[in-house]
Amino acid sequence: MPRALSRAHPSRTAPLLLLCLSAAAGAQTRLQPGLWEQTQTIKSGSGQMEQQMAEAQSRMAALPPEQRKLVEQMMARQGVGTGSAPGALRLCISPEQAAAGEPPRADGRCTQQVSERSGNRLRFSFQCQGQPPSSGEGEYLLDSPTSYSSQVTVRTVVQGRPETIQMSQRGRFVGSDCGALQPVKAPR
Repeated sequence: MPRALSRAHPSRTAPLLLLCLSAAAGAQTRLQPGLWEQTQTIKSGSGQMEQQMAEAQSRMAALPPEQRKLVEQMMARQGVGTGSAPGALRLCISPEQAAAGEPPRADGRCTQQVSERSGNRLRFSFQCQGQPPSSGEGEYLLDSPTSYSSQVTVRTVVQGRPETIQMSQRGRFVGSDCGALQPVKAPR
């Protein structure tokens, strides 16, 4: 995979996406097991994150079919697929994950605390270790077992400088068949 693509590729957001899905699953309404698609809007103070994501999407779209397939296979091994729109990602939630109410995170670097739970609304904070470390808070609204929305604030470091990122996300259930996409497994 090209080096520039690996730095800004949307699959790098998989741990945060799963952290957010796990927060959503913890609310009183349970997510439907199966294939989910998540779209997001990102706004950073510097604008660098949006630029990197746009560049990564352009590079992905411009890849020859065989290289694109390799990148998609790499993403699928991480439990993430490309969605139906630019920047959209697909994730598979197994029946066991849905029944447990909390899908596993992509890795063990993030911890989460629920600060308020009321009906189908959940507020949470999180801290993620790694390079760069990040922290933040968010709120999820589960409209139904097949739809949710969220607002998340992430504090991290981008190119050596502190950065605050605002993310708006929408999740929608696609169907019960995940196809070749496997659910993300918990780290061992």
